[in-house]
Amino acid sequence: MGVQERNRKVYRPLWRAGIEVIPDAVPDGVMPFVVGYGAEDVVGGFSHRYDTPRLVERLNSDWYDLAVSSGLFDHRREFLVQLPQGTRSHQAALRHLHSDSYTAPAVWSRVRLLERWDIMGRAAGSAFLGVHAGHPGFAMMALDSSVYVHASTGEIGVDVLVVRHPDRSENVLRHLERIAVHDSPYVNREFKERIAVWLAGRARGAVRPSGG
Repeated sequence: MGVQERNRKVYRPLWRAGIEVIPDAVPDGVMPFVVGYGAEDVVGGFSHRYDTPRLVERLNSDWYDLAVSSGLFDHRREFLVQLPQGTRSHQAALRHLHSDSYTAPAVWSRVRLLERWDIMGRAAGSAFLGVHAGHPGFAMMALDSSVYVHASTGEIGVDVLVVRHPDRSENVLRHLERIAVHDSPYVNREFKERIAVWLAGRARGAVRPSGG
């Protein structure tokens, strides 16, 4: 798919929701995927029922407070968001997000939060960060992989959680290792290779001798 089509179908709707996509600017060494974290990895979050008064406003306020307090943003309010590959919407990717096949549902994109934004309303309604307004579905991460924020919709409400240092979580690393060696025709080969490369790089860094 061409750059112009992606700009028109993906980037412009997100811009109108207050998210500026910065193409081809994901930092080197970012972990490609976060999955398998346990309750002990979660350091914060919030939940709101769908019948909460002024739901989108409450969700936006709590998301921003959580993002700031957890360190999701850098000094320019930049961070990473997982966006579906191509122009496929979040709804079209749902079967991958809720499957055990470990296909590649999305890739990281670097973004900047603009002065006027509406993550839980307009961005969720764009079909790339949710199903519709008040029903978000997204994964976000700090540029240095130190903070992971995930939003999901359940039967009765919205859940948002924070995982601190997912790149150090034994639970997450164990799941990524399983994906890397998982032999299945349903596993996206390119995605599997990205995970294997990241794990190998992490292992090399762990055994690199210190100076002295």
